[in-house]
Amino acid sequence: MSFYDKPFAFQAMAKPIGPACNLNCTYCYYLEKQKLYKDSGSFRMSEELLEKFIKQYIWVQQVNTIQFVWQGGEPTLLGLDYFKLVVALQKKYADGKKIENAFQTNGTLLDDEWCAFFKKHNFLVGISIDGPKHVHDTFRPYRNGTPTFDHVMRGVLLLQKHQVEFNTLTVIHRYNAKYAVEIYNFLKFIGGGFLQFIPIVERRKKIEDPTTLDLVGPEDPDALVTDWSVRPDEFGNFLIAVFNEWVKRDVGKVYVLQFDSALANWVGEPAGICIFSKTCGEAVVVEHNGDVYSCDHYVYPEYKLGNIKDQTLFGLVQLEKQQKFGQNKLSGLPQQCIKCEYRFACHGECPKHRFLQTADGEPGLNYLCSGYKKFFAHVDPYMQFMEDELKANRPPSNVMNWARKYRQN
Repeated sequence: MSFYDKPFAFQAMAKPIGPACNLNCTYCYYLEKQKLYKDSGSFRMSEELLEKFIKQYIWVQQVNTIQFVWQGGEPTLLGLDYFKLVVALQKKYADGKKIENAFQTNGTLLDDEWCAFFKKHNFLVGISIDGPKHVHDTFRPYRNGTPTFDHVMRGVLLLQKHQVEFNTLTVIHRYNAKYAVEIYNFLKFIGGGFLQFIPIVERRKKIEDPTTLDLVGPEDPDALVTDWSVRPDEFGNFLIAVFNEWVKRDVGKVYVLQFDSALANWVGEPAGICIFSKTCGEAVVVEHNGDVYSCDHYVYPEYKLGNIKDQTLFGLVQLEKQQKFGQNKLSGLPQQCIKCEYRFACHGECPKHRFLQTADGEPGLNYLCSGYKKFFAHVDPYMQFMEDELKANRPPSNVMNWARKYRQN
């Protein structure tokens, strides 16, 4: 990526509250980041640093629409006045560019005032919810251990009341993977028009960089992951079950991130999601103290690029270190992946999950490989049909009628 080769743009996920959160989700990979900032008196980005970040982020982008992404931890812990300041600073430095905001929250602290603010300023809100009550409350308690589902649903109802656009983010783990259809129908019921399903894959041993742990063969993937990590084939089956419901009646009405990305790769367009793209490295993380890391899943000391207090965002994302990080996704794939008929749809998925060995002993096999391969094989005829419809300037939603006939045969 060169500043001069094409309009320069990148994504910086801002974590102005760092890893601070009012929940204690069993599978959360970000709560442990507090260990990186043991001497931090507060996980609150200062107003001075916030202004520096907003100014730099808008200035450096060579596009007309600037997309801010606010995450944590739990960003509502900062209070509404903090984000009123965010909007004011964005207006101050917009310089004619359109500003968009995405705000990821667990929803428990939302009230009428928050939701009126989101509506007024056109925030896209992401709600973290793992499904209906018996599923959600399994791994998403408050810090004192009490369940959170009812408070999350109160937040969802408030978003609906104020007509705030919201998406859902659902973590798929070993417990809820078997409730695919129930979860899908529940998310549709609460108004989720755009669904993200995130497989939880967490290494069993806690060290600074889990990507350096020893490899195991594909016959024993459970050996290195936690008891709540989703198994590969379970995740593949989950996606297939959701797809079978979606392709019956919801194409063009409900958007599922994995399905959109798969179709994009089938037709040769950008995947729209880093894990299924050929390269990565264009989505950095800005921590509460200004530290910038290569990726949200690589907040480890060796992947720290610098700090915006004394370096510019432009300079940090242009570092050779970051360019190599993005290009390294292409390297290290075993022959099993290189020869795979679905490599174009997967590209090895996220490098952080490549900790298995193939049956031939080659390193670099993705933990979720067998599940993804099962899913891609299942959707292949449907994707080919939608690809043909798009090439003929017809809506891909025609696949719903075709699917009924295809299944009968």
